[in-house]
Amino acid sequence: MIGTLVNAAAITAGGVVGLLLKKGIKDNYKTTIMQAISLSVILIGARSALNAADLLGVILCMVIGSLLGEAMQIEDHIEALGAYAEKHFSRSAQGGFSKGLVTASLVFCVGSMAIVGSLESGLAGNHETLFAKSLLDGITSVVFASTFGSGVIFSALPVLFYQGAITLGASLLKPYLTAGVIAQMSGVGGLLIAAIGINMLRLTHIRVGNMLPAIFLPRIYAVVVHVF
Repeated sequence: MIGTLVNAAAITAGGVVGLLLKKGIKDNYKTTIMQAISLSVILIGARSALNAADLLGVILCMVIGSLLGEAMQIEDHIEALGAYAEKHFSRSAQGGFSKGLVTASLVFCVGSMAIVGSLESGLAGNHETLFAKSLLDGITSVVFASTFGSGVIFSALPVLFYQGAITLGASLLKPYLTAGVIAQMSGVGGLLIAAIGINMLRLTHIRVGNMLPAIFLPRIYAVVVHVF
């Protein structure tokens, strides 16, 4: 849970700083900082991807997982959920406090980085992705708090429960996975994280959400390889 706890603490700290900086941060500083974090996320993903010993397995899992994700339209469902929540909750959140709480919670919770980072944290004890997300969310909360007010600080609670639930759920599966399978899952997850970093740089748009099933396929791949 350390990655999620750090994430929640970063949001809280960023929110407090944002309240002190009512005029916000200049756009050129925000752009440069975001680019630096994006490059760091790509590096984290690349390092994690190198944990995989079976490159063929990673490729097969990525291809099959992406096909499954496209068939299930995971990315579209995630975006639809975010749009639905924003439409309905924001409508009732007219005050600055509620508006800040809802807006920040949606931004911090709805996204592939929260899911992949929490899975890595629970499965492999690798918190680097959530640490990078913590820095990103902390900076974002500074901007949000300077605009919406103190409600942004309390968005740390939904993040804590949401990411914590994913992390704990993944940790329950860990005893049933071998070290090799966990390494392969980390390798696949690393590629997804690198893709998130590329998206953050806005070089292109990789549908990472539709690739999420790939992270669960190394277990099946290991069984198939063992049988044949």
